Amino acid sequence: MLILEFKVKGKPAQYNAIDEAIRTTQFIRNKSIRYWMDNPNVTKYDLNKQCAVLAKEFPFANDLNSQARQSAAERAWSAIARFYEAVRLSAHVEACKKKVLGKKGYPKFQKNSRSVEYKTSGWKLEDNRKYIVFTDKNKIGRLKLLGSRDLNFYQPEQIKRVRLVRRADGYYAQFPVSVDRQESVMPSGKAIGLDVGLKEFYTDSNGFAVENPRFLRKGEQRLKRAHRLVSRKQKGGSNRRRAINRLGRVHLKISRQRKDHAVKLARCVISSNDVVAYENLRVKNLVKNHCLAKAINDASWYQFRVWLEYFGKVFGKITIAVPPHYTSQNCSACSQTVQKSLSVRTHVCECGCELDRDHNAAINILRLGLSTVGHTGMYALGDLTTTLAESVLSGQVESLSKESPHL
Repeated sequence: MLILEFKVKGKPAQYNAIDEAIRTTQFIRNKSIRYWMDNPNVTKYDLNKQCAVLAKEFPFANDLNSQARQSAAERAWSAIARFYEAVRLSAHVEACKKKVLGKKGYPKFQKNSRSVEYKTSGWKLEDNRKYIVFTDKNKIGRLKLLGSRDLNFYQPEQIKRVRLVRRADGYYAQFPVSVDRQESVMPSGKAIGLDVGLKEFYTDSNGFAVENPRFLRKGEQRLKRAHRLVSRKQKGGSNRRRAINRLGRVHLKISRQRKDHAVKLARCVISSNDVVAYENLRVKNLVKNHCLAKAINDASWYQFRVWLEYFGKVFGKITIAVPPHYTSQNCSACSQTVQKSLSVRTHVCECGCELDRDHNAAINILRLGLSTVGHTGMYALGDLTTTLAESVLSGQVESLSKESPHL
């Protein structure tokens, strides 16, 4: 599945219509959550039927396409299903130790929705694929698509749905395309281990290090200035709305810089190596350390890992997640444990091995990865596969605490 994104260009009245469709989507989702709270035994299909009741009761809900209303109800059911799954797993001690990823709390009402999703009806692409026309009663109308991708490469039946997204710098249309992406490259015969860090973004088992870009740190002055401008404006005024929009644009640029860096670096690593081993870090647990949380989030390790596994599947390469405990403490030459704090950046062992701390860890990661059989990533294209790390996840945080007293 590919997600092709285009910026849409229209008139102010069309943008207002998109905002109204987004508000209606939020309204239907929240109404579906409330309906489930009042009737706990309802199913997904009951929520879809409730959409028709809401359309008869509220005229603005009837203006939205019927399948778009169902998409809003499906969003509500996704939150409910995650909650049910978490409750089911919590009854089993072993399942709890696996620490299921993702949101799993009690469903909440949405306060600031930013998208509306249409399925197969309510929209139509023009023959040149440069314009899209929305045909429901919301009066969004004809929008121009701006982007470098060409939709003419794909058949109309491959486009399963369309999503309109509002961001700080404008409105975007996303097209999920049903296609199996596969690319071929010549085998390199190389295998590397990657140790991510805060000083360097990663250090591989060959000793090569990539500088940490620190996009948030570099943009902090712009962020502080944007925050000050927001705080000086009167609440509820148009000047404050414009100041908030400028603040959102700064955050949006930083997030795009992180994604661009992760995508390009992951593609380069995967295309240059046949086997890539990396740490199976739980970033969600690491950021509980308030001393390092900002730097860890700025490094965006999780996003880099997701793209590593995605490109691993695209190029047919092997990606291996290994448990990170003791990779920095054990000697890569003799396997003896050499205790060191985070401030010690050089590994010195009695056997005579003297390496950079991250380089030593990367060699250990590669050795662990090569001893793992049958793992091809945990998040690639949504496929959850079993990992060697699953048996030791419960002890991962405790082992990281040995790296630093703050973790």
